[in-house]
Amino acid sequence: MIKFINRKIERKLSRQSICEGGRIIFMFYIYILRSKSYPQKTYTGYTINLKQRLADHNCGESVHTAKYGPWRLETYFAFEDESVAIKFEKYLKSGSGRAFAKKHFLKTFL
Repeated sequence: MIKFINRKIERKLSRQSICEGGRIIFMFYIYILRSKSYPQKTYTGYTINLKQRLADHNCGESVHTAKYGPWRLETYFAFEDESVAIKFEKYLKSGSGRAFAKKHFLKTFL
């Protein structure tokens, strides 16, 4: 997923960065999507451009989410430190992380 982001950094720089004291600060987002067609399906991902990434998922540009679209944003988390964001994404994709997200962040569906 990091390669996906690095290809687009130049194009997104002006919209996705914060200039603070002459240095550019990127925000790294971990997000959880829920399928509108299959409400029991969720997807956790990582990006620097949340709006564009949601649009990509809804246009079928991700092989992992194409067949369950359309998607809606359930929740997201913003980090200044990329390594912390990646570790949190990895945690949310683990068994205990999925249980944690389900208990604290995700709406339940019958």
